[in-house]
Amino acid sequence: MSRPKLPRKSTSIDMTAMCDVAFLLLSFFILTTKFKASEAITVTTPSTVASKVAPTKDIVLITIDKNGKVFLSVDDESKKEIIVNTLNKTKNLNLDVNKFVKTKFFGTSFSQLPSFLNISEESRKGNLLPGIPCKDSLNNELVEWLKIVNDSYQGDKMNLLLKGDNLAKYPSFKNVLYAFKKNDFLKFQMVTNPESIPLGTELWKMSQAKGGIKED
Repeated sequence: MSRPKLPRKSTSIDMTAMCDVAFLLLSFFILTTKFKASEAITVTTPSTVASKVAPTKDIVLITIDKNGKVFLSVDDESKKEIIVNTLNKTKNLNLDVNKFVKTKFFGTSFSQLPSFLNISEESRKGNLLPGIPCKDSLNNELVEWLKIVNDSYQGDKMNLLLKGDNLAKYPSFKNVLYAFKKNDFLKFQMVTNPESIPLGTELWKMSQAKGGIKED
């Protein structure tokens, strides 16, 4: 007796639920994503094959733009409060403590700090600012800035970072390093643009010898 044939029907999948989930996920990512704000100081860092990750807190960052202008950033607001109180006491600047603490970076001379703090955050762009005077050993206010910053930490951990533009000239770095040396900052980290180690190079061979993952 032959086996009865079942009628074939076209396959139909209801995608309504999947579309709903997809749109829910899309809405979630749109609402929760934080877009990176435009940088006030535009710097193109040199590339390096170093894999060490820069610290994310207790940071004192020195930035050098392509024109050699020097800027300073401190991420700890409690330390910035100590710094501004020291400046008001030693230099009689009468700076607004709240404005100073909320300022993301500093890029002018001590004498112009009151005017600098009155500039709106949107207008405070690196290319419009003179930078901290750091032209030579006789005119290097970064030395005093770093001394005041170092005193504000009073033995607490401080991660000193140097971020320089790839087009900045050597004298700009030399004057910053002079300020580091005058404050006994003999160890600091360079902020660079990481890239993979070129295949076949001596550094790549050393990495493989230490247990690096081989690439196909």
